[in-house]
Amino acid sequence: WKTYVGRPETDEVRICGMGILGSALSQSAQSEEALKVVEANLALTRRYWPNDEEGILILQVNAANCYSMCGREDEALQLRRNTHAKDRALYGAKHENAIQSGNCLAESLHTLRRYAEAKELLRKMLRLSQPLGPDHDQRLRAREQLSRVILEDPDASRADAREAVTILEDTIQRRRRVFGRRHPQTLQCEKALADAHDLLARLGET
Repeated sequence: WKTYVGRPETDEVRICGMGILGSALSQSAQSEEALKVVEANLALTRRYWPNDEEGILILQVNAANCYSMCGREDEALQLRRNTHAKDRALYGAKHENAIQSGNCLAESLHTLRRYAEAKELLRKMLRLSQPLGPDHDQRLRAREQLSRVILEDPDASRADAREAVTILEDTIQRRRRVFGRRHPQTLQCEKALADAHDLLARLGET
């Protein structure tokens, strides 16, 4: 990065180096430093290329992820709401990008324990994502996340826990078929299913 920092702000190599630096800092868990780089890159893009909607959306996603990693979930939520609204306007509500940003928005709602909002949004994402097919990754992610929200909601009923079990049993089969039994997301689903059975037991059902 020091090799390119002296170049003009609009220099393509400098901009590319800035993006790589932000990604490297994020991947090495240096979230605060990564956020500074991403915010600077976003500000530059807005200043010089305000019509580059796709580029701005990508940087907003990166910034929201950094906010979340830094524990600034309220700010991540606000940015993810904005990103999801723009994805819907730019690509359409049923586009993969809009489903993905909707899932990310639900993740922020989940983290902030806004369970009812998260469940409502995830059910909406599942309806809208039907054209993508039952085995599409974003659809499976929405199903998995919905089950986790249900399980963590302190007001969950036995019917809710049974719904989570049904969702996870189906999702596990799909994950095993598409990704394999040892894939991390398959194992994560299996852990969530065990948690769902535990919840049922606590609610008095075996």
